[in-house]
Amino acid sequence: MNGSVELGPIVGLADVIVDIVETGSTLKENGLKVLEEICPVSARMVVNPVSMKLQSEKIIEIIKGLSLLIEKKKH
Repeated sequence: MNGSVELGPIVGLADVIVDIVETGSTLKENGLKVLEEICPVSARMVVNPVSMKLQSEKIIEIIKGLSLLIEKKKH
């Protein structure tokens, strides 16, 4: 499925789903529950060293923006 995979069990297309979730609120909204956590997931930012030298201002601006968004999500 593509998109709202949470609808799969509701419409009879699947018995269970595997989905990457952040809070699980969409699962709860659709009457679903987590049966098992397969593995924790995290994201990493990788910057090419040459790009960092040539475009450091743009890259630092992006990193700061992402950091602000992450901090807002925590609170």
